[in-house]
Amino acid sequence: MSEQGEIFEPIPQNVSAGTEHVTCILGARTRYWEYGKLDGTPLVLVHGFRGDHHGLELITHYLAQFRVIVPDLPGFGKSDALPGIQHHLSTYAAWLDEFLHHVVKQETIYLVGHSFGSIVCSYFAANRPERIRRLALINPISQPALEGNQKVLSRLADLYYSAGEKLPAPLGFSLLRSSIVTMLSSKFMAKNKDKKLQRYIDGQHHAYFGNFTSRRALLEAYRTSVSETAARYAPSILIPTLMIVAEKDDLGTLETQHSMAQSIPHCTLKIIPRVGHLIHYETPRRAAHLISDFFEGNSCDYS
Repeated sequence: MSEQGEIFEPIPQNVSAGTEHVTCILGARTRYWEYGKLDGTPLVLVHGFRGDHHGLELITHYLAQFRVIVPDLPGFGKSDALPGIQHHLSTYAAWLDEFLHHVVKQETIYLVGHSFGSIVCSYFAANRPERIRRLALINPISQPALEGNQKVLSRLADLYYSAGEKLPAPLGFSLLRSSIVTMLSSKFMAKNKDKKLQRYIDGQHHAYFGNFTSRRALLEAYRTSVSETAARYAPSILIPTLMIVAEKDDLGTLETQHSMAQSIPHCTLKIIPRVGHLIHYETPRRAAHLISDFFEGNSCDYS
């Protein structure tokens, strides 16, 4: 087996599409999907910027012993934007708190956030630790986007989203949903060389990268994503936390990831070699096993 094949995983067969539900949170429809064991311990997954629940389905495939719940964030996927409220970080945390109240009632949960979702989950964990048993962060945002190694690309992205906001609605939506930009983003983030896996990732991004329901919500979320980091709230996270970090993540260096891990009082850091920001597509089984081992208190075979 090649070095690539030893790290990057084949696409699993018969991945469940979950069971779709809808609830009203903060005056807007939130859609969410359930997977796994319906009487299992609730495990809530929060997706990244411009993603939706589809991006985390490969991970849910390997977490079947839990009651896995994956909502679409407000304004993304099939969830409506929140009316009359700016989509700031505190807003997402308030939305998550209300969502948990509706869906899992008073039961404590396992919480997992990927990328932008890591910012939301870190802020939430710092402010509502009594709601969470354990926390896992996949590719957590450990440094400001405009200050990292990809600051030139980040500034280009800032111009792109600013143009999407200022143009008339039809042109703005067309630009923000550009298939060319989607393809470039997909190619930039992927690290594997497997053609079948690359086609799958490209297809996922083409199908769901443009699934936002509100240009306003998208732009507000973007501004939150570049102005906030998960690392900012790390010292206030007092619950046991797992960080799953990619060696070649373009959105955070290993140095800043180690620094973030050291600032969390009870943190376990696991590094997946040769993978980038698409852990949820390229090594979902490994990520899921790290999560389940950590949440269930088992020893972990992966380093």
